[in-house]
Parts: sequence; structure tokens; C-alpha cells
Amino acid sequence: MSALAPVLEAYFTERLTGQRQASAHTVAAYRDTFCLLLRFTEGQTGKSPYQLDLADLDASLIGAFLTYLETERGASVRTRNARLAAVRSLFKYASYRCPEHAALIQRVLSIPSKRTDRPLVSFLTETEVDALLASPDLGTWIGRRDHALLVVALQTGLRVSELTGLTRGAIELGTGAHLRCRGKGRKDRITPLSTKTRAVLRAWLAERSGGSDDPVFPGPTGSRLSRDAVRRLVERHVGTAIAVCPSLSAKVVSPHVLRHTCAMNLLRHGVDTAVIALWLGHEDLRTTQIYIHADLSLKERALARTAPPHTGSGRYQPPDQLLAFLESL
Repeated sequence: MSALAPVLEAYFTERLTGQRQASAHTVAAYRDTFCLLLRFTEGQTGKSPYQLDLADLDASLIGAFLTYLETERGASVRTRNARLAAVRSLFKYASYRCPEHAALIQRVLSIPSKRTDRPLVSFLTETEVDALLASPDLGTWIGRRDHALLVVALQTGLRVSELTGLTRGAIELGTGAHLRCRGKGRKDRITPLSTKTRAVLRAWLAERSGGSDDPVFPGPTGSRLSRDAVRRLVERHVGTAIAVCPSLSAKVVSPHVLRHTCAMNLLRHGVDTAVIALWLGHEDLRTTQIYIHADLSLKERALARTAPPHTGSGRYQPPDQLLAFLESL
């Protein structure tokens, strides 16, 4: 048994699940990272994973592993940084378990993350939302389920995991209609429901039936939908809606885009960013600032307030060429 194996095992059993109580998604992501790293290290050193020592995972090898992820596996910079975060977490834990490797650990921890481009968030316009909501076939059970899911996603801004984990007992359709969910970081929050969303959910839950612990949006077997299933159903209905609203063809619409659309709708109706952060379950208010950057209309209104006096409103439009010619005579 080498020094690495017991440290790695203790990291998962004691640190991640025992002390940090990491979610199953986090544990799975870190597990995949170290499976990739150990296989890569085996190819580089010729040692089986159980024979590796912590000293085998030096900064040069970790750097080569990150390069391998980007060049040979085609990983994005964000994925590369996420893998590096998992490695750093292990080495921070190892600094307490293996102080004799302090110098090696410090060199690994000093490997920097790569800076990434931050594109504007993608969201749907009102016309695109209407086309998307009209795409499910309400004459079928699956169509009615998908329509209810899309309505809830667009109005509440729930994450995919929150949508798939939503149960009947978490929805209150009486006075003060709302739903409860446990979001990222194990934070519970309550989101109010609009009149339209309440009506759609009431009709769907009457058809859905089941107990309070049953999922609101089940698959054909009655179990929860997977993340991939939600992604596929969104893509399917976007493909149908393109025939009515061609502008959708220029956008990559994922379930998270529906969350962005909810935030942009709140912002355009004058809701404060602090309230939007609470609505979406953001840990940091700065996360919500991305929606302000994406909304050109807000910037245009700000420009209008700073326009010189006695100037007309609106954006500049070039004159008609024919009229310009006649007026020049």
C-alpha cells in the first residue's frame, strides 16, 4: 500500500462525505477527475494506481495531465479548471496527512487556473418563449408533462437538478401558491407561483396523481427524469418551435437558458438584482450582475437619461438615400 492510496481513500470517505458532506454530484465529478489522473499517471510512470506514491504526482505531471485534458480529450478551459480544483482539494487535504511532502504539495497548489472568456448570457425573447411553450403536443401525456415543466422552468428559474428533484409535496397551490426546493449548497428556498403557472400545475398534478414524495415530472416508468432527459426534451421542443420562430435557430437553448430567461424577465420588469439573486438561489450577488451586462435595453435607458437636453429620443437611423438625394438638390 503506497502513500497515495490511503490518502485518496481517506479524502473521499473523511473529507468529502464525512466533513464537507459533499453532494453526490460533487463526489462523482471528483471521482471522475482522479480516475482520469490515475490512468494518465499509469501511462506516464508505468506504475499501477495502487503502487503510486504522492511524490509521483508532482507539479510537472499535474501540468502534463491538464495539457492532456485540453489537447487530447478536447476539454474546455472551464473543465480543465474544474479538474484542477479537484486536484487542489486533494493536495490541501494531503498537506495535513503528509507534511513531509510540503514542498511538492505547495508546487502543485501554485498551478494557476486559466482565465476564460465570459460571453454574454443567452436568453429567450417573449416571442421565442411563446413559441417554445406552444410546441408540446397537449393531446399526449408526455406533451402535457413537458409543457408543465417548461412553464415552471421559465417562471421559477429552477436549476435542472431542482426541477428533476421537485416532488408533489413541495408544491402549494392554495393561498400564496409557491414551491419549495433545495438548491445548490443545500440551501432551501421558496419561489412564488404566478396565476398561469399555478393553473398549469393544478391541471398537471390532478392528472399525475401519486404521493407527496413522488416526482412532479416523472419519466415513463414513474421515476425522476435525468438531466440528459430534460436537455433532450428542451432541444426537441426548440426544434419544433423553430418552424414558428426562426430566431431560435441562431441560439443554443439548454435548460439553463430557461433559467437565464427567467432572470432577464424579472430584470426587465424592474425587479432589484438582490431579489433576483434570492429568487435564483445565488450565493453571491455578483453572480446576478451578468444579467445586467446582457440586457441592451437597460443600457439604452441609461443612455437616454444622460442624453443632452433638447435632443430627440431613440437611436440614430440613417436617412433614406432617395430622400437624402432629393433634399440635397
